[in-house]
Amino acid sequence: MEFSSEEMSSLNNNSLYQALGIVVEEAKEGKAHAKLRPVSTFCWPSEGQPHGGILFTLMDTTMAWAVLTKLERGANCATIHLDIQYTKRAGGDIFTCQARVAHQATRIIYVRADILDEEGRLVATGQGTFKAIKAPLSENPIKKQIYP
Repeated sequence: MEFSSEEMSSLNNNSLYQALGIVVEEAKEGKAHAKLRPVSTFCWPSEGQPHGGILFTLMDTTMAWAVLTKLERGANCATIHLDIQYTKRAGGDIFTCQARVAHQATRIIYVRADILDEEGRLVATGQGTFKAIKAPLSENPIKKQIYP
């Protein structure tokens, strides 16, 4: 499935992304790219350092959008497993996550992702397993946002 600029704008206009500072910038052809501008409220226990859970959410979100680009319109996905390794202290104002589908079976999709700081240094790397699910329009929260 491909997303128009209007759909991407609608996607980014949700309370979770806004609260955490996440913006999905691109999602197409099994790849997704998102940025995190950490909100100071979530930089704990160290000022200027987002909590690891925020980085995990950035990675999970970006991976899911990479998966969605490989599915038919009207489908959704669910995270089955996500394994993340933090490689260095996450300091800075902007973090970038790049995710790519590594393998797709019938309903199971394997994804890899990296999070880089604003200097291009690896902060975290991970791999996830997602399940493609059929969800009617009324049960698909992404569709509800894009097509109210």
